[in-house]
Amino acid sequence: MTTPDLNLLVTLDVLLAEGNVSRAAQRLRLSPSAMSRSLARLRETTGDPLLVRAGRGLVPTPRAIQLRAQVSQLVQDAKAVLRPAEKLDLQRLVRTFTLRIRDGFVENFGPDLIARISAEAPGVRLRFVQKLDKDSAPLRDASVDLDTGVIGDTTGPEVRTRALFQDRFIGVVRMGHALSQGEITPARYAAGKHILVSRRGLDKGPKDEALNALGLTREIVTIVGGFAGALAFARASDLVATVPERHTGNLRVGMFSFPLPVPTPAFTVSMLWHPRMDADTAHRWLRGCLLDVCAGPVSGA
Repeated sequence: MTTPDLNLLVTLDVLLAEGNVSRAAQRLRLSPSAMSRSLARLRETTGDPLLVRAGRGLVPTPRAIQLRAQVSQLVQDAKAVLRPAEKLDLQRLVRTFTLRIRDGFVENFGPDLIARISAEAPGVRLRFVQKLDKDSAPLRDASVDLDTGVIGDTTGPEVRTRALFQDRFIGVVRMGHALSQGEITPARYAAGKHILVSRRGLDKGPKDEALNALGLTREIVTIVGGFAGALAFARASDLVATVPERHTGNLRVGMFSFPLPVPTPAFTVSMLWHPRMDADTAHRWLRGCLLDVCAGPVSGA
């Protein structure tokens, strides 16, 4: 089946509106002969004469009259699709965005983000879903609008990214814990009873490698899947949690935080989105809001 020339819709719309080949040619900035050729193509395509001579003018056939409103609407819709996006009206925007965020991040940055969104666009709702892995499939299938995390090997090559902040791991204990007093040496840190955060259930992490290089080993008492759980245990016991500083600021309020006594590399937390959302004005606004919120000062003790 031959693909129809959709440019003919514009020609047909003008011809049916003008009912005159010369005037239609002027509107489309074509020569009368070029317009006559287009009319001939339209007649061949539709199998109908469309416009027939009546005296010195042309009158539409019943088929042309039937098509007139439909063709006009199609052309208007096409122009609307191809027109640049209108300026975003935040006060009238009604939309739900799904953000995939790891626990701790939403507790720390979520309240300020929601306050910012509500103040600027009261019709916008945020839906937070838990980040269980780094797979980019939810961005591709549009089940997630915006992702956050550390860029890894499983991040899709087409995914767009923007750094939000740099973070580092720190130690956290309850107030009054032995580590809240005096110098924290690698030996004192390793001697504590520790909580390991691992979504995959691993029993060792980068901090263990740094301690092993010094001939030290820490005792892992329990393994949890998120930073919020680790901090809840540490707050209610003598266990030591090791968590990201920026990521967990609000969750650490009222606790004692300290720099790790072993070298661990800093890491960058980014926001990630699919390229089809690049030019979406509402999505760009959301990305700007998240960027501003994450640029704020570090919270926590």
